[in-house]
Amino acid sequence: MKTREVHSRPDAADDSNSPPEVFHRRVLERRSLRAFAPRAVAPGVLRALFEAARWAPSSVNEQPWRFIVATRAEPEPFARLLATLHPGNAAWAAAAPVLAISIARLEFERNGRPNRHAFHDVGLATAQLGLQAAVLGLGVHLMGGFDRDRARATLDIPAVFDPVAAIALGYPGDPDTLPEPWRERERAVRTRRPLAESVFGGRWGEPATAITAAEPAT
Repeated sequence: MKTREVHSRPDAADDSNSPPEVFHRRVLERRSLRAFAPRAVAPGVLRALFEAARWAPSSVNEQPWRFIVATRAEPEPFARLLATLHPGNAAWAAAAPVLAISIARLEFERNGRPNRHAFHDVGLATAQLGLQAAVLGLGVHLMGGFDRDRARATLDIPAVFDPVAAIALGYPGDPDTLPEPWRERERAVRTRRPLAESVFGGRWGEPATAITAAEPAT
């Protein structure tokens, strides 16, 4: 059984060889929140998050991402998005001030051919949204646990597009407000597999000496 590295605090580095001057602390501060404060997210803040997503890289600059967004100040659209979530996610996401669905265009607009990079590029856009959220003191939680068919039908998503993930976002709240087992999970330390199990050098399974070599003397 493979072991996993455990980080007990938000600023704990994944690798002791990661120089702090190039490993931005916001990357580690990003966390998939389930406990949200009742504080609303201002339109300008939301705009900044989706601007960050808009400037993500994509294959031949196709920008295949789309988002459907609703805040708690918009009861009917918010309820439609909430209704697409699986019950376990809806139990805590109902308290989020903002819900969204990320969507991928599956064909290139320029020629109608399948875009096999679409989900990857939507992921890049969503990652930039998440990092911008961390910079502004918010948290984002991405969910695969939602009903894609219901989302397509109730949100009028065209056939050439595919729902990718549900998103809850807002300011951090009190974990005690969560039902179990989410309360315990919210307090759990974050874990990641060791870098050597994910990054290889030259071919599969070989050590990546390019990233493990000692820094040259100065």
